[in-house]
Amino acid sequence: MLSKRVLHPLAILLLVAGLATSGHAANPHYNLKVLSSAPDQVSGEDVLVQVLFKDRPIKSMPAVKSRLRQLEFWLNGQPIDPEIRAGRDGHEVLVSGLVEGENQLELHHRRQGPLASVELTAHPVTGPIFSGPQQYPFVCTVTTELGKQPLVDTDGDTGFPVLDASGSQVGLSKDCSIEPYVSFIYRTTGGSWAPLPDDGPRPADMATTTLTDGRTVDFIVRQERGTINRFIYSFATLAQPGDEPWEASTENWNGRLLFHFEGGVAIGHSQGRISGRSLEPEVLKKGYAVIYSTGTRTSSHYNLQVGGETALMVKEHFIKRFGVPDYTVAIGGSGGGIQQYVYSQNHPDLLDGGVPQYSYPDMITQVIHIGDCELLEHYMDVTDGDNPKWWTTRNRSWLVGLNATDNYPDPFADAKRALGYGTAPGMTECIPAWRGLTALVLNPNYGEARNQQLMQPPGVMNDVQWTHYDDARNIYGLDENGNPRTVYDNVGVQYGLNALVEGNITTAEFLKLNARIGGWKHPNDMVQEGFPFLGDFTPANFDPWSRRNMMLSPDGITPAPRTEADIEAINAAYTSGLVFDGDLNMPVIDWRHYLEEVLDMHNSHQSFSARQRIINRMGDAGNQVIWFTDARPTDLSDPSKPEPREEYNQTWMALEVLHDWITNIQRNPHRSIAENRPAEAVDACFNTDGSLIEAGDDVWNGILDDNAAGECTEQFETYTTSRMEAGGPIEGSIFKCSLKPVSEALADGTYGNVSFSAGEVERLQAIYPQGVCDYQGPDQGRPAG
Repeated sequence: MLSKRVLHPLAILLLVAGLATSGHAANPHYNLKVLSSAPDQVSGEDVLVQVLFKDRPIKSMPAVKSRLRQLEFWLNGQPIDPEIRAGRDGHEVLVSGLVEGENQLELHHRRQGPLASVELTAHPVTGPIFSGPQQYPFVCTVTTELGKQPLVDTDGDTGFPVLDASGSQVGLSKDCSIEPYVSFIYRTTGGSWAPLPDDGPRPADMATTTLTDGRTVDFIVRQERGTINRFIYSFATLAQPGDEPWEASTENWNGRLLFHFEGGVAIGHSQGRISGRSLEPEVLKKGYAVIYSTGTRTSSHYNLQVGGETALMVKEHFIKRFGVPDYTVAIGGSGGGIQQYVYSQNHPDLLDGGVPQYSYPDMITQVIHIGDCELLEHYMDVTDGDNPKWWTTRNRSWLVGLNATDNYPDPFADAKRALGYGTAPGMTECIPAWRGLTALVLNPNYGEARNQQLMQPPGVMNDVQWTHYDDARNIYGLDENGNPRTVYDNVGVQYGLNALVEGNITTAEFLKLNARIGGWKHPNDMVQEGFPFLGDFTPANFDPWSRRNMMLSPDGITPAPRTEADIEAINAAYTSGLVFDGDLNMPVIDWRHYLEEVLDMHNSHQSFSARQRIINRMGDAGNQVIWFTDARPTDLSDPSKPEPREEYNQTWMALEVLHDWITNIQRNPHRSIAENRPAEAVDACFNTDGSLIEAGDDVWNGILDDNAAGECTEQFETYTTSRMEAGGPIEGSIFKCSLKPVSEALADGTYGNVSFSAGEVERLQAIYPQGVCDYQGPDQGRPAG
C-alpha cells in the first residue's frame, strides 16, 4: 500500500489515538468514525476508520504510542490486526476482511472489553448499494477502452463473452470487472503524455512542475485504473521516480482532491468511454489528485441515482487507497455541471465545492421545454407553414423562447420548400442544439449503445427500450402495462401566451396554435424515426420533427390531444433527487462561456434557473456565484460546427477562489457558507481575453428581479423557454402544472388587455376542457411539503 505513510505492524496497537492508559477503566468517550463512506454504504472488503476521543481525532503520534498498549480491534467477534497509518488529520485505520452484509467492528480494552463499536454494511464493489437492480443487457467496454479482458463470473449466465488466448470463450462477465492496474506516465515539455520508462536515465523531454507549496518536481503521474460499480475508474496523482505501483508516495499530493465529472447524453446499457479528462494537467501539475469514472459521465447514462452511487464508491476507494483529502472539489461541464448540483443535494458529504461549467440545474426538467421544441417547429413549418410570421426567423422565438438567428441557415430549408412546407432562412436553438433529443429520451425504438453488438446473450439487444425512462426505470417505476412511467406533460399549457399579450400574435393565431400543437404519443405507441435520424431522404421518410410520433388533430378542427404525465413518475423524480430542487450544500462558482450567438445548447438562462431554485428552497443564493466569459466574436465560417474563435477558461481561477472559500468554511464552521465567501467570490462577467468587465452583487440585476439591468445583464442577453413564453417561471421545474378554469383565467388578468369574442371564448374552453395552467400553484406531481 502506501509505504511512506504506513507504520510497522508492531506499532498497530500503539497508534489508536486518545485511548485509555494501561490499568485504567474503559472510558465511555471513545468512538469509531468511518472515514471512507457512510457506515451502511461500504463497498468491497475493507473500510477506513478513525478512533475519536471526545469526538476528536488524536494527532500526536508519540503520545499515542505511550498510551495504547492494552487495546485491540475486533471484527465480527474475532481479533484482527488492521493497518494503521498517519493521515492528514490524525491516524487512519484500514480494516480488511469485511463480509458482504452486516459487520460489527469493535475497539477493545484487553481486560475490560469493548470500548466502542460501529455497525457496518458491506456491499459488492461491483454494486449496487442503493440504486436498485442493475441494468442488463450491458456492454463491457474495458476491452475496447483499456485492452483488458473482464474477469469471468463463475455463476454468471449473461454478459460479455470472455475469450482465452486461442479465441475460445471461457466464460461470461455480468459486471465487466477487471483487476485494477497501475501505470506511470510523464508530461512532456511539448505538452503531451508519455509512458515513463521502467529504467534508464530520466527522459530528456520530461517537464517539471511547481506545486502549491512552491516545490518544483518532475511531472510524473501514477494512474490507477480499474472497475467500480461496473464502470471504469481512474485515480491520478503525482508520483516520484522509483515509486512501486502499489506503494506510491503521497509526498507530492497537496491534499486537494478533484472529481472530474463529464457531460453528454446517453440512455445506458454501456460501461462507457474513458476520456483524457481523467488526466487533467492544469490541476495535476499543482499537486491535486484527480478521480474520474465513466459512471459519472452522462454520455454513458443519465441515471443520476446510479451516478451518485458511483461517485460515492469511487471517492470511497480513493480514500482507502490514499487517505482522507483536505477537501474534495469538482469540475465538469454540461451534464458534469448537472451532477454537481444534483449530488450536492443528494449526497452532501461527497463534495466540498464545485465549478459547474455550462450547467443546467438538472437533466430531467430540461425535457419539459425541449420536449416542446419539435412540436412548435412542426407547427410553424407545417401546420401554420403558410403564415408569413414564421418565415422570419427571429419571430420563432415568440413561441420557443430560445434564441433564433439568420446567421445559421436551416439545412433543410430547401427540402421543406420543395415539399410545400413553410420555413425560415435561419434557425432557432431548437434545431442545431436539440433536434433529436426528444427521440432519444422518448422513443424506445431509436437509441443505441456504442459497441452494442457485444451485448449478450444474442438477441437481447433487440428487446432494449431505448429511452431515458427505461434507463431510470428503478426510479420512475412501471405502469400497469409494464412500461416505464414518463414525466413529459403539456396539458393546460398556453403556448405563445406572452406573444398574445404583447400583441405579436392575434387571438385567432393563439387559438389555432393551441388547438393544433398536439403532444407526444406514449413511448409504447411510438414508431421508428425517419430522415435525418435514420434512412435516406425521400419525401415519405423526411421527418425532422418526429411528426410520426405526435398526436395531432385528425381533422384540423378537433383539438389535438395533449400528453399527460404519470403523477407517480413526477413524484419519483422529485423524491429520488433527479430534480435539483435548490438544496445547495456547498459553494459553487457557476461558470460558462457566453454562446447564445452560436445557438449552443448550453443557453445562459440555466445559471439563473438554478439560482431561482436555490432562492426558493434556501431563502437566498449566497452559496452560488455566477461568472460569464464572453466568447464573441464568433467564427461563422462553418455553420455545421459553430465554435468560439477564442476561449479564455475561467475554471482554474474559480478553483483558486474556491480554495479560499472552502478553507474559510473549515476554519469558521460556525459561519454559513455565504458568510465565509472571500472577496473574489462574487458575481462577475469577463471579456474574451479573461479581463474583468464588472463584478459585484448587482451585476446580474434585472434577470430575477425588476431592478434596472446590471452591467453584466446589459452585456449578455439571456433568452427564455417555451414554458416561460407560456407564462411559466424561470426555474422551469413544473412538469404538470396546476390548472384553473378558463373563466378564471379570463377574469384574473392572465391575458392582459386582450379581449376574446364570445365564439373565441367557447373555442378556448373546447381546447382546454380541464383548464389552463396556473403557475401560481404547485406541480401536480410534486410531493406535499
